[in-house]
Amino acid sequence: MKRFAFFPGCLIPARHPAMEFAIRQTLPKLGIEIVDLEGASCCPDPIYFKSKDKLAWLAVAARNLSLAEDLGLDVFTNCSGCTATLSETYHLLQDPDLRAAINKRLERIGRQYRGTSRVRHIATLVRAEAGYDAVRQSVVRPLTGLKVAIHYGCHLLKPSRIMQVDDPNDPTLLENLVAALGATPVRHRNWYLCCGKACQTDQIPANMMRDLLGTIAQEQADILCMICPTCFGQFDHGQMKVAKEFGEDFHTPPIYYFQLLAFAQGVPYEQLGFERQRFKPECLCRYQTGADHGAKSARAEGGRP
Repeated sequence: MKRFAFFPGCLIPARHPAMEFAIRQTLPKLGIEIVDLEGASCCPDPIYFKSKDKLAWLAVAARNLSLAEDLGLDVFTNCSGCTATLSETYHLLQDPDLRAAINKRLERIGRQYRGTSRVRHIATLVRAEAGYDAVRQSVVRPLTGLKVAIHYGCHLLKPSRIMQVDDPNDPTLLENLVAALGATPVRHRNWYLCCGKACQTDQIPANMMRDLLGTIAQEQADILCMICPTCFGQFDHGQMKVAKEFGEDFHTPPIYYFQLLAFAQGVPYEQLGFERQRFKPECLCRYQTGADHGAKSARAEGGRP
């Protein structure tokens, strides 16, 4: 197996542990070994922290990367914001003077940043190290007929020279990952818009979300797939608020890609945390087989499947 240091960030472990569970279930089936990054902190945040004190922001991020350097491994993240922070840090600290300034700060805690560990987003890790065919071969529940709208979010694609994920104007990464599950990816008209989570007022993100949800609804997608936990929260809790505010019937269940992958690989629906969502992807239940339901009944009766 290929080994990579796992930077889980803070949002997913704290608020969406089912996403981390899904990652730990799926990557080994694709030939990727997860090595935990002991002692990692917040990335830190690529918006507010960065705008407040950029040198402190770089120092914290460099410290996190230095943990992966100690392991001699490249690092992957499960959050677009974490990828943005760590990738920009790797890019900026190629400047020797800036790196020296950051290392002077890190000397206080006995650490040094060397710039030897590359940063990957988990979706690009799967594409490059496993490949779409490996994803396809890992599927035991093909999601044939499932219409899946795609939302890339802000941080994953831009700035493209730093993120190096896909063509920012015509990406195909998530569409290909969804298609590998047997589902049908759908590109709605406003796919490129921000979810609005970082805005400082309530009305601006509400209007942005309405524009997004309107075009998703027009496509009659069964679910909305994304790769960012911040976007997920906005589309789950925020969707309910927007639907109520504008009196419109928005109800497309959001799902983090690796939860969808885990389900397609055979992980039971009941183990993937969907009960915690406002909008539950119950459409997936039609893909569970009689054996799945038998196992569920056995567990409910205290027996073993």
